[in-house]
Amino acid sequence: MKKIISMILIATMAVGLAACGSKSDSKNTKKVSKNDVALITDVGTIDDESFNQATWQGVKQYCKENGFKCDYKKPTADSTDARVSSITEACSQGYKTIVLPGYLFGDALIQLQDSFPDVKFVAIDVSKADLKGQKIKDNVVCFTFAEEQAGYLAGYAAVKEGYTKLGFLGGIKVPSVARFGYGYVQGIKGAAKETNTKAEVKYTYGGQFSADDKITAKMQGWYSAGTQIIFACGGGIYGSPLEACGQYKGKLIGVDVDQYSKGTKCEKQHGYNPFLTSAMKDLQNTTVSVLNDIKDGKWNKYSGKIMHYSLKDGDYICLPTDEKSWAFEKFTKEEYKELKEKIAKGTIKVDDNADVDIEKQSDENVTVSLIK
Repeated sequence: MKKIISMILIATMAVGLAACGSKSDSKNTKKVSKNDVALITDVGTIDDESFNQATWQGVKQYCKENGFKCDYKKPTADSTDARVSSITEACSQGYKTIVLPGYLFGDALIQLQDSFPDVKFVAIDVSKADLKGQKIKDNVVCFTFAEEQAGYLAGYAAVKEGYTKLGFLGGIKVPSVARFGYGYVQGIKGAAKETNTKAEVKYTYGGQFSADDKITAKMQGWYSAGTQIIFACGGGIYGSPLEACGQYKGKLIGVDVDQYSKGTKCEKQHGYNPFLTSAMKDLQNTTVSVLNDIKDGKWNKYSGKIMHYSLKDGDYICLPTDEKSWAFEKFTKEEYKELKEKIAKGTIKVDDNADVDIEKQSDENVTVSLIK
């Protein structure tokens, strides 16, 4: 039934794209070439300081370096139908490479992959679980990342920097967010054991990928009660602890991309940038790399695969090391490099279980409290 509905939608789109629901980056009416690229955002935007923006930056970099055009479309609603509509519009306009950032594209991808066999779909952060048991076809590649390793780096570094009262604010409890959070707890525990430090972790989910007054009030409560630093993980939800931290001189850890620049408002109002670091996945360079391979006729490397990247595969997981973003005073770049090498070699093993019971993660050094 879903497939029938999808086909009806596609047919409708083909005869009347003016009725489509999506917002486009440009009104470029020039003919689309085979190497031009379209990106469809999920519920976020191309300036969300998260994975939509990082992936879009990769698309723009590739097109600028190679002289191709790019465009983006934002579905008008948070629904599979709206995402199907935007993807179909891009296909009907002639795009042969379409980038889809975010787990929400699983259903739309399965519906459309057979309908456009000559279109290559590059799905970022779409896992096997997001596909709900369905197989992807030869015109699809999915990329996933070891978020737990990024979380570990951030948690470990924060404790080594001297923070002992830490928080985790996740957006929606989807596997990628849960892995970030569990990795963060593992990193805190690893550093606390190594330094014989006692630490406390408050852990919660906001149930959404955006900030609001209720979440901000909750974060204000955490900071006022002594929480020193919060890892905000999930799209724009970082806005709530960012709004709450200033009067308490609280700190933040960003996610997906280097979010240090988002602290400039706090710096002007309260005299400091709250971002200690960001737990990052190399979304931009991954996007550039696959698009260049598509251009160079190397699609066979990706065709029909779900590709998982971790530190053992390369520098796909990291903290920002630019001087302007490296806000550590005690944790050194040498320690950071050594930590990454240990994870890459398997000397430090980071569990990737997205279904772990966080309430059972306390040990002799670290107390973890799930706040519902």
